[in-house]
Amino acid sequence: MSAPDAALNGLRRERPEWEPWLAVVDEILREAGSPAWEAAVPAAPAQGTAVPLLAGATFSVDAALVHRLFKRLVRTASRAGTPKMSSLKAALDADLEWAQLFAASLCRDSEIAAVSGADAEALHAVIALLPVPFLHACNRRWASSISAGWVEGYCPVCGSLPAFAEVRGIERKRYFRCGRCGGEWHARALYCPYCAMGDHDELVALVPEQSGSNAVGSNALIDACQRCLGYVKTFTRLQGCSPGAVMLEDLASVDLDLAAIERGFRRPPGPGFALGITVTEKGARRGFLAWK
Repeated sequence: MSAPDAALNGLRRERPEWEPWLAVVDEILREAGSPAWEAAVPAAPAQGTAVPLLAGATFSVDAALVHRLFKRLVRTASRAGTPKMSSLKAALDADLEWAQLFAASLCRDSEIAAVSGADAEALHAVIALLPVPFLHACNRRWASSISAGWVEGYCPVCGSLPAFAEVRGIERKRYFRCGRCGGEWHARALYCPYCAMGDHDELVALVPEQSGSNAVGSNALIDACQRCLGYVKTFTRLQGCSPGAVMLEDLASVDLDLAAIERGFRRPPGPGFALGITVTEKGARRGFLAWK
């Protein structure tokens, strides 16, 4: 059994009430391993200082591939039977611009158009997953192109803020993990990725009395910044989890999120770096979408 499958099965046992959403996550993680998305990945540029590899990229996506994935996710979600999820059936016949929708989701645009009859919150949650297979393909292709000196507070591949940190092995080296592309990068000790605070007097470690985290083999705590009130979940373990398990371990450790929120801390919304990408529809002779 793969690590993502084991993590997913653990979540299903611990959180049976999450099954409707876990079925959608299972679908997207299976798609993340598909080679079909490799064709959309552009050639990796030389990594600029503090600039993610995807920033400023121009690439084409297969609109039919995006459309098929969207329909699969919606059908999986709508089978859940909950009112919000069932409402997504209204989106199956919606006339949407798939390259535009893909780009908006990739850049985490909060102004994605609504679909009449579909619950907006559920729809946006599904749309947010659309770029994940492409981003995993980028991470696979570009892993060797990441600058060895990258220690920014956002992902060197896609510019996302960290889902959590890992302190690994005997040497206790610290890494951030990306919940969108599954990537990893070196992280400074005593450092807030959101406001770059490095003063140890402003940084605190919160240890919940009981951690229900399903993150296998991990000791968990919350690293928090008293200046910007941001926080990062941190797991101490022998080795890092697989790219496909990052999203699941983020979900499994929701008890840490709740503990941080109860103490007034938060995870900032949106990306850590504005990508400024240009997405075209594969095979289209005219038209393009520049997304800042």
